[in-house]
Amino acid sequence: MRFVFALLLSLFSLLASAQSIPAPALAAKAWVLMDHGTGQVLATKDPDTRIEPASLTKLMTAYLTFSALKAGTIALDQPVPVSERAWRQEGSRMFIEPLKPVTVQELIRGVIVQSGNDACVALAELIAGTEEAFAAMMNNEAKRLGMNNTHFTNSTGLPDPQLYTTAKDLALLASAIVRDHPDYYSSLYSLKEYRYNNITQPNRNRLLWMDSTVDGMKTGHTSSAGYCLISSALRGPRRLISVVLGADSDTVRAQESLKLLNFGFQFFDTVKLYSADQALSQFRVWKGQANEVGAGFTSDFVMSLPKGQADKISATLESRQPVLAPLQKGQEIGTLKLSLDGKPLGEYAVVALQDVPVAGFFGRLWDALVLWIKSL
Repeated sequence: MRFVFALLLSLFSLLASAQSIPAPALAAKAWVLMDHGTGQVLATKDPDTRIEPASLTKLMTAYLTFSALKAGTIALDQPVPVSERAWRQEGSRMFIEPLKPVTVQELIRGVIVQSGNDACVALAELIAGTEEAFAAMMNNEAKRLGMNNTHFTNSTGLPDPQLYTTAKDLALLASAIVRDHPDYYSSLYSLKEYRYNNITQPNRNRLLWMDSTVDGMKTGHTSSAGYCLISSALRGPRRLISVVLGADSDTVRAQESLKLLNFGFQFFDTVKLYSADQALSQFRVWKGQANEVGAGFTSDFVMSLPKGQADKISATLESRQPVLAPLQKGQEIGTLKLSLDGKPLGEYAVVALQDVPVAGFFGRLWDALVLWIKSL
């Protein structure tokens, strides 16, 4: 069974296809621009090319730390012993010391604001016992989040031949921090400086000073990785996340990241196509107490769509016949295929909007007979 229908422009203010909007050319090796609310990628170059993440690795270190706080296995005011391994870390540091007390809360700020490698190792050892065990946790979490082209070997991002990720995977991780730990994100990633051990260090994310809508996230740099920046901006109800990798300088990575964010906000809108529990159509149900069930989405269905020359968005709704009872609300029963200006936008599962209990014996028998006849 197939239902085909067109959505009117006047209802949704939908505009020209994304392919007609030229994405900016950036002075970087790879990049991704993602709409956090919809998960859609709005612009990209080499999103699946393996790169060295450098200190962008610390996003996963922070994510696992937030998760441990949420689970109650560690506490913000908990004192953390500083091992010699943590103390002797190379590169950017928070300057923790073995005999000086430091708390989880201080270490988190050291990771996020000061990009402290010593703070990362201290947290890794607290949570997992060793940095090696923590790296295994990082890889398990990466797999769960869908970061299929990522492998971690340490908590810091210090160079290692087996440490790699992609622009797309980093966008997924950044979005996961905002989604899963919004309170920690909003209170920590916009801090412009942090002082510990009588040493004040600024946040290396220049966009915090350049654009008031930017509230995170993380810089990274090594000689082989180049200058990298993951940034996020909230303008009105819309949040965009940009990943810019392999720029030639600190200045360039900031400028190119802002260029990418501005492109997304200027040329795209987030549009609600369907409301939660809105029936897009009624599907025939077999062997159930009801003969039909509403098909739709259990939450508002929104998409990022391009501004520009007006055109239609069209949708094809397909049911997975035969739809058999019993059905539970939220059970997948069909597919919605969307296209804009004749170009595919994506396919999305539609679900049953009501429970449909199984029919009695004679009702099931009759429907079984009808289905058998239809199959002949």
